[in-house]
Amino acid sequence: MLRLAFWSLLFLNAALFAYAQGLFGTGKSNEHEPARLKRQFNTAKMTLLTREQAEAAAKAAAPPPGGDEADGAAAASAPASAAATAATAAKAPTQTPAPAPAFACTEIGPLDAGDARRFEARLAALDLGDRQSRQAVQAQDVTSWIVHIPSQGSKEAADKKAAELRTLGVTNFYILQADSPLKYAISLGVFKTESSAQAMLAQLGKQGVHTARIAPRGPQTTHYVYRVRSLDAATRKRIEGYAERYDGADVKSCN
Repeated sequence: MLRLAFWSLLFLNAALFAYAQGLFGTGKSNEHEPARLKRQFNTAKMTLLTREQAEAAAKAAAPPPGGDEADGAAAASAPASAAATAATAAKAPTQTPAPAPAFACTEIGPLDAGDARRFEARLAALDLGDRQSRQAVQAQDVTSWIVHIPSQGSKEAADKKAAELRTLGVTNFYILQADSPLKYAISLGVFKTESSAQAMLAQLGKQGVHTARIAPRGPQTTHYVYRVRSLDAATRKRIEGYAERYDGADVKSCN
């Protein structure tokens, strides 16, 4: 019995050794280790080279100096350059041509001193810079209207015209003698409104007085006229809205 156990253990150990050495093949094929080694080396297809042949083959297979590095740098720089160009194009603002001004020159006025200050304050919000200019002009603040016969040049001529008026039935008049453009003119009445003066002029015409005229009266003052250049339509409309706040201020085109 002991002899049988000895030989059984010996046989089992021999079988395990043979399996470990691959003498029984693998689970996927019946190929044994010696056959695998023979196929792996494939000695029939192997070629032995001399030292000179081996060195020549190694030089032929080696890349040119800097070749791979230069190619790699060029390949890396190409997308980087394209990306930089795209980024620059994205950052660059789109150049849109500015619309041409619709109004080359616009004139606003006249405005008296008080209205001019208020008007300038509104213009300041438009930031017009050197496109804005102001000119002072002498003007008359009309407070009344006078119906008159123009200056006769001398007191004697004015007295003669006065005698003619009396002949026509006109008695309400007087000769102006103060130093002014109306010296030796004959006043036929002073009125608060132009319409009242026009009514008086029509009545005198019916009486045969055809040389009478109407003229505004009032003190001479300094007024201001503004000129603004290169305005677009929207800005011009805003300025027109400002000018509507002031009596007598006109908005018109200029040279």
